[in-house]
Amino acid sequence: QVHLVESGGGLVQAGGSLRLSCAASEQIFRTYSMGWFRQAPGNDREFVAGSTSFGENAYDADSGKGRFTISRDNAKNTLYLQMNSLKPEDTAVYYCAATQSTYYSRTWPDWDYWGQGTQVTVSS
Repeated sequence: QVHLVESGGGLVQAGGSLRLSCAASEQIFRTYSMGWFRQAPGNDREFVAGSTSFGENAYDADSGKGRFTISRDNAKNTLYLQMNSLKPEDTAVYYCAATQSTYYSRTWPDWDYWGQGTQVTVSS
């Protein structure tokens, strides 16, 4: 059974920072691509950033490139999303996800496993 457990969300003022964490089982973390998605009310779930098991990272141009950094801690089987210079439009539920595919899709239905989500709220 796959478990992805997110933490680190919360309320922050515009311009502030948050770091999200996603703890995964070792098998998943070592062999799957991992990623972050977000979903704001009324919107579809959108890709934010992804990281292959080889550590190759990619970002969505509109969802935080230049402000967000995805990273992996192999010793802790944990995926992170460091979010800086947060804006009110970054407010959403952020989800950790995993997929077997190295050449992963940025479309959320194509991903295999999901965490429960963590709320990020950025006040103006």
